Amino acid sequence: MQILSIQSHVAFGYVGNSAAVFPVQRLGHEIWPVLTVNFSNHTGYGEWRGPLIAPADVSAVIEGIADRGALPTIDAVLSGYQGDPAVGAVVLEAVARVKAANPDAVYCCDPVMGDVGRGFFVRPGIPEFMRDQVVPAADIITPNHFELDFLARRSTSTLEEVLDAVDTVRATGPRDVLVTSVVHGALGEQEIEMVAVSDEGAWAVTTPLLPITPNGGGDVTAAVYLAHLRSKRSPEAALGLTANTMFAILEKTLASGRRELELIASQDAIATPPTRFEVRRLR
Repeated sequence: MQILSIQSHVAFGYVGNSAAVFPVQRLGHEIWPVLTVNFSNHTGYGEWRGPLIAPADVSAVIEGIADRGALPTIDAVLSGYQGDPAVGAVVLEAVARVKAANPDAVYCCDPVMGDVGRGFFVRPGIPEFMRDQVVPAADIITPNHFELDFLARRSTSTLEEVLDAVDTVRATGPRDVLVTSVVHGALGEQEIEMVAVSDEGAWAVTTPLLPITPNGGGDVTAAVYLAHLRSKRSPEAALGLTANTMFAILEKTLASGRRELELIASQDAIATPPTRFEVRRLR
């Protein structure tokens, strides 16, 4: 499988393409990273260096890939944080070109906009652009709970409400939805769930909520889920593999005491995910 991944890049740490590339490669797939920024580190540190890549330059890189005759060989396009509608337009144009060259290709969008407790952390107008233009063009989306609520224009708390919200979003275009960071339970005993919904049904995996929120976790999740889903695995199987992989990565990161994801140290859990947490069918 070959994935065209249009995302940010950092030299230090793991977010965007820096988080997505290694897990996909460790799973045995090709991934071609197209950079939208080239920063020293992610912005969570409060300061960083390096350039934003102009939308025209992002487009030029994709054009160069097309010059190699490679578009028909691409199985999926992956995107994450889109800080400017102009970059989003480049992503959508690339998706259209890839699908024209290979009608079996899919577009997986991680609609990065915000999170519970933080609210929106993107520029004004970006959430509406993601909801109204980008998500309807996607085949697969991987929002967190906060982002799902925005996309569905409602607030949810129960699993039933989450599923209803997913159905609302699926009606706009994407057929496969993976919702991350669905938190419930009493304080101190909270659990976190991933919920996957497709035409085949709906499933969930519940894991303990670890006291850690590293940057880049969503980027890894989207890349790993896409890789498993496009490897002809069912959404149920892809969900189980992804949830167990991510818990193993977060657990090792927590134990290390480091701020950045322990991707390299977790490579065996990426290649051969543990089976600690079972998938249960919701409908």
